[in-house]
Amino acid sequence: MNMRYSKFLTILLVIVIIAIIGLLGFWIYNTYQKYSIMDDASEAVDEFQHAVGAVTDDTDNNETPAENVTNPYDNLQSATDNNDTENNGSTVKTYKGFVQVGSIEIPKTGVKYPVLAEANKKTIEVAVAVLYGPGLNKPGNTTIVGHNYRNGMFFSDNKKIAVGDKIYITDVSGQRLTYIVYNTYETTAEDSDYMVRDTGGAIEISLSTCTDYDSSRRIIIWARAE
Repeated sequence: MNMRYSKFLTILLVIVIIAIIGLLGFWIYNTYQKYSIMDDASEAVDEFQHAVGAVTDDTDNNETPAENVTNPYDNLQSATDNNDTENNGSTVKTYKGFVQVGSIEIPKTGVKYPVLAEANKKTIEVAVAVLYGPGLNKPGNTTIVGHNYRNGMFFSDNKKIAVGDKIYITDVSGQRLTYIVYNTYETTAEDSDYMVRDTGGAIEISLSTCTDYDSSRRIIIWARAE
């Protein structure tokens, strides 16, 4: 009886050790993936801004980055109306093989990513992308979407963005505008009113991502250019 019990404990211990090693390996992989993507994205943003001749002011970029959270966009198929794929006839700029139309920086959450021209399943696995609107830094409302991943990438910390926070958008012409957040809320995945809203000629953006607890709901951020 004691031998059987001892054998059972040995098997149980082996299973526990294997499980711990597996979880540790998964955590290491996720951490590596997160910082690898973030480093690539940050470098790409710097290169993009240098290429388009953007004048940057990094005085607000020393705020502490936030942490993580959940839930991706799934089966995204909508496309953008954005036409900013060239810069005065120059070569189209790309990131990870996709057309890049700008960059986004959010000091509050440590976001610094390329903005890709079209939101689809593949593009938002590597960056954030335009889903709808006239284009970055143009009159009207342009909607930018990004995943909310458990490892904290992309728009995972959008829930921490508050009214008054700043968002910086650089476009392919080199224009870098400061946007001030003036509205945040949750809505359903079916709601598209925030995309087609009338801004009265003002230059605005809407950020959209899933909530932490339910991928059928969205966190929406409205911001207006100064």
